[in-house]
Amino acid sequence: MKKMEDTATGNWTLANHPTSSTVKNTCHPNLKMFLAALSFAYFAKALSGSYMKSTITQLERRFDIPTYQIGIIDGSFEMGNLLVIAFVSYFGAKLHRPKIIAIGCILMSFGTFLIAMPHFIIGRYKIESSVRWSVNSTNNLSPCPASSESTRAGDRPSILPSRGCERDSGVSMWIYVFLGNVLRGIGETPVQPLGISYIDDYAQSENAALFIGCVQTISVIGPVFGYLLGSLCAKIYVDIGYVDMETVTITPGDARWVGAWWLGYLISGTITLMSAVPFWFLPKSLPMPVEKHDTSCSPEQTRFIKDSPTMEHKYRPEEPANFHQMVKEFVPTLRSLLGNPVYITFLCVTIIQFNSLIGMVTYKPKYIEQHYGQSTSKANFLMGMINIPAVALGMFSGGVAMKKFKLGIMGAAKFAFGTSLLGYFLSLFFFAMGCENTKVAGITVSYTGREWDPVCGENGITYMSPCLAGCTTSSGSGRNMVFENCRCVALVDTQPGNLTATLGQCSHRDSCEKIFPYFLALSVLSSFIISLGGTPGFMLLVRCIKPELKSLALGIHMLATRTLAGIPAPIYFGAIIDTTCIKWGNKMCGGKGACRIYNTSAYRRVYLGLTLGLRTVSFLLCISGFALLKKHIKREKKNAQTNGSAELESLKIEENSSIHCEQFILALDRNSDRESHF
Repeated sequence: MKKMEDTATGNWTLANHPTSSTVKNTCHPNLKMFLAALSFAYFAKALSGSYMKSTITQLERRFDIPTYQIGIIDGSFEMGNLLVIAFVSYFGAKLHRPKIIAIGCILMSFGTFLIAMPHFIIGRYKIESSVRWSVNSTNNLSPCPASSESTRAGDRPSILPSRGCERDSGVSMWIYVFLGNVLRGIGETPVQPLGISYIDDYAQSENAALFIGCVQTISVIGPVFGYLLGSLCAKIYVDIGYVDMETVTITPGDARWVGAWWLGYLISGTITLMSAVPFWFLPKSLPMPVEKHDTSCSPEQTRFIKDSPTMEHKYRPEEPANFHQMVKEFVPTLRSLLGNPVYITFLCVTIIQFNSLIGMVTYKPKYIEQHYGQSTSKANFLMGMINIPAVALGMFSGGVAMKKFKLGIMGAAKFAFGTSLLGYFLSLFFFAMGCENTKVAGITVSYTGREWDPVCGENGITYMSPCLAGCTTSSGSGRNMVFENCRCVALVDTQPGNLTATLGQCSHRDSCEKIFPYFLALSVLSSFIISLGGTPGFMLLVRCIKPELKSLALGIHMLATRTLAGIPAPIYFGAIIDTTCIKWGNKMCGGKGACRIYNTSAYRRVYLGLTLGLRTVSFLLCISGFALLKKHIKREKKNAQTNGSAELESLKIEENSSIHCEQFILALDRNSDRESHF
């Protein structure tokens, strides 16, 4: 009988090997391995996802496509996810979950490698330039050639440009990036639902929340490293190793600069592929904790079953699903969920706010580049080191605040609304932190057919090309080249002389440089405050519906936000941003390429205006949401009072039954102890 007592207090129901109560709080070794593997997989998928966001500008320039097409590429991840999410969520739980996750990680890595593939197909990057060099001299040029030609970095212009044009126009290389991101979305689908459910099934109840929290925390680190990787790769020239970098005439701050975007995808793809390995060595199921085993049996029965040497069901038996019954109950269940006005209002609010959030985050690095004159590398670095940690800290602090102040459903709603409203008011100050348009000669006056080959004159004005600056000669080479005798460059209060111009656009004025640190500080503060309401807002979603509808409610919520926010937001944000472009690049085969320079004032108005306008609409819906929530709480209280007496009587009966059961078991124990002494 002593042996049976030890077995009953043990943690895992292993045949003939019961665990002692001394290790009650430990978890199964395979569960520890699964937890580590899932954390690594979360890190890998977050890393590759954030790296995709960091390469938006690079892809736009490399493939000469407008911003709205970049939005389509970015939304393709959600498209791939939605293609299989229902299938994976339903059937994946009935199959070998660790191996399904491993297959998903492999698909993610293949998709990431596919995104990088165009770099090895499309050939070397051709810099749009109007400068033509003479053969025997390094300081003689023809700044105004009869027909502008695109030159390859480090090379003289090709005498047969049409041959390269035919090759590049044969297929749109960005389609490979689109398909690769769709494949990433398909592969990512099983990681979260199957991984979290595996932990919840085989971890002790008091440890499951901690384990899931650890996994979620690790996933926050992924975007930090993703943006830092994007910052590093953006500094490296796209064709590094293939060209002499001394002959590259543009810098990372130039609107034509393309970094080694492909390198980061190879790195993140390799990391994702490595994350698949541990899952192949994990079992389909693990021993069950005692508290989750055979809950339908009485305590007496459970103790004898666990001690039985012929126990054949030490793992949780999987009940066959009655598909017909599930289909029959689905429609009434869905009708009950969608008939909840509080849930529907909350769903509409989150869809609108997710549109604002996704659009803002997707193009924030681009906004920093265009508005404040920062390089792509620096913009990504700031996102990774400042903004993302602020968001993570805000979400964590929101959860702590909710626990400390013991916020109920109305308290959570008020907290989430208050923090979002405060962040909204702070964001209004961004309108005042603007910079004037860069002075560019040739933008307001039509110069049809001219290529974007900017130089900065001594007068602080950017010229579209050395030709438009009136330059006739140059000195130096590569990035140190200086154009001389620029007749169109006029200095105030300076005698006519040898006026020069340097490569690239002129930097923003000192006043704009002074505003930028304040923009960063306000960005961090507003991001932190808005993120405070993330956890209470999620808990509001969970608590405003019946317990049996939670899984369906969360699934509908995820489906709606991805379909109505994750996919369309980057597309229409990009299309609206395209309307502020004042100088488009030219494709090699003709036609409009990527935007070279934007009207910064118009960019600021449409970007911030659309972001805050969507949130304004969501706040208006919140007003009706609060009224509905108050009615919901009153109705629940009334129902609780009506059923209170019946529930109290039921609890008393259960309590008396439990006491009798415990007395009966103790009597059996005493009889068994006496028998063992004899």
